[in-house]
Amino acid sequence: MNIPLLLVALATFATGTAENIVIGILPDVASGLGVSTGLAGQLTSVFSVTFALAAPAALLLTARLGRKTLLLLALGLFVASNLLAAASLNYGVLVAARIGMAAASATACLVATMLATEIVPPGKRGRAIGLIFMGISASLVLGVPAGMLVSSAFGWRSVFIGLALFAASVLFACRWFVPVAGRSKPPRGGRYASHLRSLSCVCAQLVSVLMIGGHFILFAYLAPYLAEIVGMRGDEVVTAFFAFGVAGVCGGYLGGRFSDAVAPRLAIRLTPLAYLLALIAIPFVADTRLPFLAVMMLWGCISWMISPVVQSFLIRQSPQTAEAGIGLNLSAMHVGVGLGTGIGGVLVEAASPSALPAAAAILAGLAVVAAFAATWRAPASNKVSRQAAS
Repeated sequence: MNIPLLLVALATFATGTAENIVIGILPDVASGLGVSTGLAGQLTSVFSVTFALAAPAALLLTARLGRKTLLLLALGLFVASNLLAAASLNYGVLVAARIGMAAASATACLVATMLATEIVPPGKRGRAIGLIFMGISASLVLGVPAGMLVSSAFGWRSVFIGLALFAASVLFACRWFVPVAGRSKPPRGGRYASHLRSLSCVCAQLVSVLMIGGHFILFAYLAPYLAEIVGMRGDEVVTAFFAFGVAGVCGGYLGGRFSDAVAPRLAIRLTPLAYLLALIAIPFVADTRLPFLAVMMLWGCISWMISPVVQSFLIRQSPQTAEAGIGLNLSAMHVGVGLGTGIGGVLVEAASPSALPAAAAILAGLAVVAAFAATWRAPASNKVSRQAAS
């Protein structure tokens, strides 16, 4: 077992858990701080927007600091931010803590991916990067329901204390077992500009923004939707979140397989279209448990297929700017999270959770349009260069 690789994966698991942890404990946080559910939901939006802005800055930092040093600093900031969140006396302090968590998470995820490629032989780099992203996916499966259980037993502040303790243990283990790594070469801005000059690439990035935005309109407020519209209570809600997380991890795997099985231009068209149909079906099955759970898991699975689907398309469409495109896609996804949670919060306040699936479907419909625009003149073949992908 490669202990250093496992530890950097655990670093992404710890910091990735912080992004969506508020979703599962949303009612408790809102009640504890004396704010509305919609306002509490914006804590996820704050995290995502900060993450999107921090990722390019983190890339610049890797050219000035050793990767191990930067990972340890990011974990230290993450621990401090969670302790601040646990001690927050008002909403403003918790917002500041979420900003710190997001900056630390963006840095840790980026640096962990780079470290993973250095601490394994060249022939195993793809699997190493896959393990890093399994850490992120696992945070969705285990983090949100675990946070809900901890919050119900000890209060929502204990969730942030637990995250701080876990991250601190990972920090000390990384300090001892992760080897010292060098610095990155300064990033080239020309590739970013070239990528953004391609209409197909920009439209593909929009697919990520719109689809993930539509996803988080409902997902960010799934707890109140399950309680008020579906009528779930207690353990049923925790079980639903766990089932949703399992479906999401399966979606990430299936998205990669789907992109390999068919042409990337076909995959990027069919995925948002199938997602749109799943969202449209949700209100029609909200009154029946098993059909709702089946459709909810289908929705969760397809929603997490989009990242490998879009990234495969970007690699195929513009191999020379693939690295820049995937980096921008990381930011684009978090812009989508911020967009979705923002819209969802407004709808929860102005209307009710019942309006969320329809609003999500509108963004999903726009994602379908963007997908067809991205593939209008894109090559139809599926001969993706493995060298570009690596």
